[in-house]
Amino acid sequence: MKILLIGYGAMNQRVARLAEENGHSIVGVILKNKDKEVPYPIFNKISEVTDADVAIDFSHPDLLLSLLEDSFQLPLVIATTGQKEKITERLKVLSSDMPIFFSANMSYGVHVLSKLLETAVPLLNDFDIELTEAHHNQKVDAPSGTLVKLYDAIKELRQNVYPNYNRSDQEAKRKQNEIGIHTLRGGTIVGEHHILFAGIDETITLTHSAQSKDIFANGAIKVAKQLIHYQSGYYTFDNI
Repeated sequence: MKILLIGYGAMNQRVARLAEENGHSIVGVILKNKDKEVPYPIFNKISEVTDADVAIDFSHPDLLLSLLEDSFQLPLVIATTGQKEKITERLKVLSSDMPIFFSANMSYGVHVLSKLLETAVPLLNDFDIELTEAHHNQKVDAPSGTLVKLYDAIKELRQNVYPNYNRSDQEAKRKQNEIGIHTLRGGTIVGEHHILFAGIDETITLTHSAQSKDIFANGAIKVAKQLIHYQSGYYTFDNI
């Protein structure tokens, strides 16, 4: 494949390395910081790139949302987290003209974790649910896009739930329909997500721990290899 990279932070640097190791090529990069030095041609808009097979995005909403207002036709693999509603709304409009894949987490294991919730949540209907995520100290958004994805899955399965982000200023007992959201930041933690089901005298925990950021880069490349052969449409791990 000939790949256009949107953003060139830690994740797309991994995408570039792993893609080239597997015989793909990077045709260019679109940057938020125009002064950053990269070993590839730099473009300002997706429509400027005429020889790419697919674009892989690990960037920032400020960059991505402006690019999505351009007129172009190119398969997109989108992994930007933050402002999920705005991004997915625009992607679904564009998907009538090109194949587009979106996931807040490019790990297939995290996708499986969300599918396990579809079994666990109905069976544990009387259990309290708490969500915790931990990432490295350079991550700027909180909670993570993956935790939002997991919360959204729970919200579809259990009615009238709502997130509780901060109990420190609340003097009240926990309500059954609240979902505790907890964020940890420190060191070089790649990514950990924990779903705690707490019942009477017993608990169950589902956990996903990322050992390397390469799992996200490899996930994006694997999706791209499939997406370039697909018809126009909006795709996720559920239908690709």
